[in-house]
Amino acid sequence: MASASESKLAIYAALVGNLAIAVMKFATAALTGSSAMLSEGIHSVVDTGNAGLLLLGLRLSRKPADAAHPFGYGKELYFWSLVVAFLIFGVGGGISIYEGILHVAHPAPLEDPTWSYVVLALAAVFETIVLAIAVKHFLAVKGDRSAWQAIRTSKNPTDFVVVFEDAAALAGLVVAFVGIWLAHYLDNPVFDGVASIAIGTVLAAVAFFLAYESKSLLIGEGADPAALESIRALAGLDPDVETVSDLLTMHFGPHSVLLTINIEFHEGLSSAGAEAAVKRLEASIRHRYPEITRIFIEAGSVGMGTHG
Repeated sequence: MASASESKLAIYAALVGNLAIAVMKFATAALTGSSAMLSEGIHSVVDTGNAGLLLLGLRLSRKPADAAHPFGYGKELYFWSLVVAFLIFGVGGGISIYEGILHVAHPAPLEDPTWSYVVLALAAVFETIVLAIAVKHFLAVKGDRSAWQAIRTSKNPTDFVVVFEDAAALAGLVVAFVGIWLAHYLDNPVFDGVASIAIGTVLAAVAFFLAYESKSLLIGEGADPAALESIRALAGLDPDVETVSDLLTMHFGPHSVLLTINIEFHEGLSSAGAEAAVKRLEASIRHRYPEITRIFIEAGSVGMGTHG
């Protein structure tokens, strides 16, 4: 299992790498007048800001619970991940598409593309290094699951947001290179604008997926079905338990889960025996699933209240 420090390392690498790349891209866009390079510069600035917002979300999500937020601040991370998705869509994708449309409607001749190629090559090296760090972290948290399953079931957006951003960044570099090359080879600057539109479309698609995943977590996503069945089986193994029903869970953060469970004990079990069984069940569940930080067990057969 990857540590929180490894997650932060992937985000810090993205922040530093994208900031350096953004400076190079904007300088080249100013020298060559390339719309694709300008879009790429905007893309890198957005990615830099997004890394900062993810770090902010991580820090705020670790604030301890208080009277105003008794379940803690874990969902801060989900909120800022949603903001990141909106920024990718609105600023990154929207401005790139708008800039591309302007250049298609009013094409302007491009300067010598040499610097564009040099900067794109350097950016590809930086992005590959950052992506390798992010993928290494993602593989550590993925375990035996498929990549798609790991993304869909992950409760920590930082596990996959950086991977998606950097993969989109590399795809954007390829599109920018093709657009600039075609614009000069065919002496038609419209291709440069088309590349900018394509870059914006890629960013919008990535943003839509990230927003969907972040929204699901923010509104209250439960534990995965396999974990619920495991908890049900674990509770059912207790010798004093008759039936287990109504397992409900909600993630309040990547490592903070609320569990409510209804237990029917065997007829004739004393109140003291039921209370001991409840404590035994809580200990077993927490040992197997340490991320379950709050457990509420309702024991129905002996007139007991809720235990947490």
